[in-house]
Parts: sequence; C-alpha cells; structure tokens
Amino acid sequence: MSKRNEFSVTEEMKTYLKKVLKANESINLTRVTDIEQAILLHLEDSLAVYEEFCEAPEGLYADLGSGGGFPGVPLALASNRKTLLVDSVKKKMSAVNEILEDMSLTDLISTCDSRAEELALEKPEEFSVITARALTSLPSLMELASPLLQKGGMLIALKSKEENEFNNKQLENKLGLRKIKERPYYLSDNETYRVVYVFEKYKDPEVKLPRRPGMAQKRPYFK
Repeated sequence: MSKRNEFSVTEEMKTYLKKVLKANESINLTRVTDIEQAILLHLEDSLAVYEEFCEAPEGLYADLGSGGGFPGVPLALASNRKTLLVDSVKKKMSAVNEILEDMSLTDLISTCDSRAEELALEKPEEFSVITARALTSLPSLMELASPLLQKGGMLIALKSKEENEFNNKQLENKLGLRKIKERPYYLSDNETYRVVYVFEKYKDPEVKLPRRPGMAQKRPYFK
C-alpha cells in the first residue's frame, strides 16, 4: 500500500491555506482550523493524487464541489494546469475568488458557482481531467463528470473508504466511464486512510446527460 506523496507542499500553497483559514472565521470553508492538521488534511491530501493527475491528457481541469479550493488549488499550483473550481455555494466561491485575486492567481485558477449539471450545458466535453473529494457517491459522481469530460479524459475521485455498492460494468457502459485504477494509501501520519479511484471516458454515455440538477444524487444509475 502506497504511503508516498508525489509533490511537496510549497510555501505558496501554505499561504493560500492560511488565507482560507482566515476567511473561515467569517464563512464556513473548512471544518479543520488547526494549521498543521489543515496542511495534512487539505494540502497533503490534495497532492496525494498528483501521480494520477499527471496521467490525464493535457487540457482544462475542473474540481467539482471544490469548497475551499481543495484539491483544486494545490493541484493547479503543482501542475500549472488551467483550473476551474466548481461549487454551487456562491459565498464559498466568492471568498475563494477573493483569495485567488489577492494572490494574483486568477489567470491560472478561476471559479464557477454553478452546479455541475449546469456547467455541463455551458461547457460540454471541455475538460480533460476532473477531481472531486468527498462530494457524492461514485455512481452519482460518474454521472456528473461524464458530460463534462472529453473522450480520453479522466475522473479522479478522492475517497476516505472503498465504495463497491454498484455493478461496475453496467454503470460504466451506461455512463461511458470505465475504472482504470483504484489505489489505497495512507497520508504521512500513517493513520489517515484514503482511496483514489480513476475513471477514463472511453465512449459517449448510453443515456442523455446531464439530467436535471440533483437527479444524479436522488436517482443514481446503479443498474
């Protein structure tokens, strides 16, 4: 089981994190308020999938349910890949955007306060890689990501435990995404357990996507 981290935390990432913690005093961006814990659970946790992230084809990157900007901001800073942080909570995206402006990062990283389904109507198949951390179940996440991804694009799902509650092949065929990797690992404290799932978009989905906002969570395509 892997315990490695493929990219080191930088001072720029720490500066961003400190600004998030400061903003957190007035708006809920994170439940983690201790700086050392935040470095582990936000920065290191984000960068733990850098290896998988670098395997995605070149092109635009979207981080769904980004919240305070994790894993989107650390991965953007590590890779220098053009990034869109997506979260439907407008106050969160406004606060994050202020931090990005303050750090002169808006040329690299931008924000979107729409739902993923709405974004898919505006930017269909425009992204080469999508991440999501603790956003929703894998079946729902696959549905949200599929219409956003270009052919050959990758969905990288960061999870705190294994998810095996669906028939992989049926769901993969229906949504046009196939699992190409599942990697369990621990963070550097040797206690915090994580699993990364990687899916590749290999064909058009067999169902019409996106559905109405919220349907992926309310009635996911389990079979």
